[in-house]
Amino acid sequence: MKLVITRIVLAVRHFRQWLIAQIIFGFLNFLKLFPADGGIRFADWLTRKIGPRMRRHKLMLTNLRNAFPEKSEAEIAEIALASWGNMGRLAAEYVFLDRLFDFDPFSEEPGRIEVSGIPIFLDLRENPRPFIVFTGHTGNFELLPVAGAAFGLKVTVLFRPPNNPYVADKVFDFRAKRMGNLVPSHAGSSFTLARQLEAGGGVGVLVDQKFRKGLRTKFFGRDVKTNPLLPKLVRQFNCEVYPARCIRLPDNRYRLEIEPRLEMPRDERGNLDLPATAQLLNDKVESWVREYPEQWLWYHDRWNIKKTLF
Repeated sequence: MKLVITRIVLAVRHFRQWLIAQIIFGFLNFLKLFPADGGIRFADWLTRKIGPRMRRHKLMLTNLRNAFPEKSEAEIAEIALASWGNMGRLAAEYVFLDRLFDFDPFSEEPGRIEVSGIPIFLDLRENPRPFIVFTGHTGNFELLPVAGAAFGLKVTVLFRPPNNPYVADKVFDFRAKRMGNLVPSHAGSSFTLARQLEAGGGVGVLVDQKFRKGLRTKFFGRDVKTNPLLPKLVRQFNCEVYPARCIRLPDNRYRLEIEPRLEMPRDERGNLDLPATAQLLNDKVESWVREYPEQWLWYHDRWNIKKTLF
């Protein structure tokens, strides 16, 4: 009897995941009927209407209040609404990504994409060596590996697949065609990244996700756990580390920035300081978020406070 109940529960769960995936795919296919600008703006408008009605909105507001205690409730509400719009845009941009990335270093006319730090891209390409590029969930972070591929810079990108397996398969296929070598985040992914660095290649990672067994650090002055993967890889391979981000600009335009390499903190013996390195990553992402708070995904439970809200 227990086996039958278990099978029914699993069947219902799979059907629910399939149904949600079909709704998402249907919405994205609907957006294809629009020009790129119209589709992106429509998705922004729609998520601004729907987002505040969702349970995650309460978490988003709490995160914003904790991060910006100096801001008024009106300012907090405005950032939260814009953050929902940012998420809508991110979803729509999947549909139009091939049309969005129009960067041409030889063109005199500006396009949708502008790139800052081109000499760094070219140096990494022309002088191969192990390196790590990190970013956060700011702007359309998916455009960064596309930019790397456009410059002929081969980077193995670590990503966390969506929980929905039907959505995860679609997302992986989409990313793999445009972003080079992808590594889904799982128990053995660190070995794949290590092999890439050992071979003198590059790795790309997101560093602003919650990690329950991570290093204790601060983010916006509050305790968080930070994934120790990047610090451990740096310690093992002594590789260079570069921050990179995407910034949304007016009129559906984007600036992609890769910054000069970071100096890694070390102890008195010259060994890499893992907690200080993790904190350095948090500080960099926090500086980005403070500059453009509406372009970060505030619905993430980065501070592990969701259990106190629901």
